[in-house]
Order: sequence, then structure tokens, then C-alpha cells
Amino acid sequence: MRRIQFIEIHDQPWFSPSLRDGVTDALQFGFNLLNVYTPVVPLLERALDATRSRTDPGSPEHGRSIVDLCSGGAGPWLDLSRRLKSQDTGRETPQVDIQISLTDKYPNLRAFQKIKEASEDRITFYPGSVDAMNVPAGLKGLRTLFTSFHHFPPHEARAILQNAVDAGEGIGIFEVPRRAPLTIALVFGLILVLFLGTPWIRPFRWSRLLWTFLIPIIPVVLLFDGVVSCLRAYSPQELKEIVGTLSASKCARQYRWEIGECGGGTSRSPVTYLIGYPAHDPERASQERVKAGSMP
Repeated sequence: MRRIQFIEIHDQPWFSPSLRDGVTDALQFGFNLLNVYTPVVPLLERALDATRSRTDPGSPEHGRSIVDLCSGGAGPWLDLSRRLKSQDTGRETPQVDIQISLTDKYPNLRAFQKIKEASEDRITFYPGSVDAMNVPAGLKGLRTLFTSFHHFPPHEARAILQNAVDAGEGIGIFEVPRRAPLTIALVFGLILVLFLGTPWIRPFRWSRLLWTFLIPIIPVVLLFDGVVSCLRAYSPQELKEIVGTLSASKCARQYRWEIGECGGGTSRSPVTYLIGYPAHDPERASQERVKAGSMP
């Protein structure tokens, strides 16, 4: 099955912001309900450790910071931040709390504020529009993208990675959509769960009930965009090819890349990942520029 570059409705500038927020709120509810990204916690820890170890020992906060791009309804961060923090407590050396900053080209500020309050300000957000291909220099930390990298055609996907490399920042990309019949079939089940669970999505809004049950724009967009997301998804081999096209600057040659799939959460759907960070050993990084594999 070849990758298809088609549009997703909620990505379009002409799509109503309030309806877009309804779509991203529903996705947020579904991903949290199914814990689809729980298996990536060890990957995130490893990437955070790698980025922290290259920073000034007197300023570890930079290495324990995450800048989430294309955050939508805030992504899986409320759950992941708790899991990352709990893993820190078992370490021999004291750790700095992880600071997570949510960003988006079309920021869902109400959802961001809700997550900020629920996390006791451990999760913050950038209120302005942020282009993942040109992240403001002031946003420092490991960059992450959840269920969003497939939105970008290859030249833009490459630009996202190149921008991180040029800035000397680590980057982690995690995708549940896959070009697989089973994953596409699971989309229909997920939309049914979201449809039935709409009254429990918070914050509660009467408008959400209107656009879900009386005029079902939100579920139609979710279904259409969900199937398209699977058709647009990159395979591990395609991600490897994109990494191979990055400019051969000194910085790029010293990056270490890991690409593969890890086991799924409650949904049992595997997560495709790409992680890149400045390597400690430049010679090893140049010899092993792309490491492809799966987490045990």
C-alpha cells in the first residue's frame, strides 16, 4: 500500500476553529482513554537522558524540557507527564521536574489551559502560532510530535527534522496511524467510541452535542480524517529515507537516529517512532547514522 498525500479536513485554514477544537478534543479524549502512547515512555526517557547529558551540568533544565509541536487538543501529555515523573523517582540522582510546553499552528487555547491547570503548571503552552518547520529559537528542549507527522508531505517532513538538527535539538516523532488494513479498521471502532463518549468529553459544551448528534459534522470529519491519516502515514523505511536526505552538515552527521515500532497500548496498535538527538560519540554516529529496530 503506497502512501497517499491527501488533505485532512480539520487541517484546512477554512475549517471552523470551533469545530477544529471539537475534533481535537475528541481525539484527545480517545487517545487518553486507550492509553495508546504509554509504550513510548522508555523511548522518551532515553531521548531526554541523551539531550540532558550534552547540556551544561549546572543547567539540567534544558535537557528535561519538551516542546510539543502540533499539539492539537494537548495530546497524551497529561498521562505521559505523570508516567515520566514517576519513573524519575526511582533514580539514584535527583532529577529536575520535566517541563512540557504545548504548541500548535492553530492552538486550542481552551484545551491547553485545561491541561495546564490539571497538571499543576507542569505542562504549559505557547499561545502564538508555531510552525513545526520553523520553531522559534526561544522554545528550547526535546521536540515531540504525536499523531501529526503524517500531515506533512515528504519535503515538509524533512524540513521539520532539518530545523531541529540546525537548532541542535533532539526530536521524537510518534505515530499510531499506519497503512495497514487492521489499523484502518480500528479507526471505525475508535470513532464509534468517541461518538458514544461525547457527553463525557470535558469541558462539557452543548455545541459539541449539536455538532455530534444533531448535525454530525465532528464524527464525519473524525472518520474521514482518521482513514486519510492511515493512508498518509510513513513507514519506518520511508522515515529512514527522509532522514537520509538531511543536509550533511557537521551537526547532522553527529546525530543519532532510531527508527522502528514499539508495542501498542490498550488499543494494541503499534506505534511507529523516529527519534533523533546529538550523539555523544560523533564517529559512532557517522558510522551508524540510522538505527532501525523495535523496542523489546
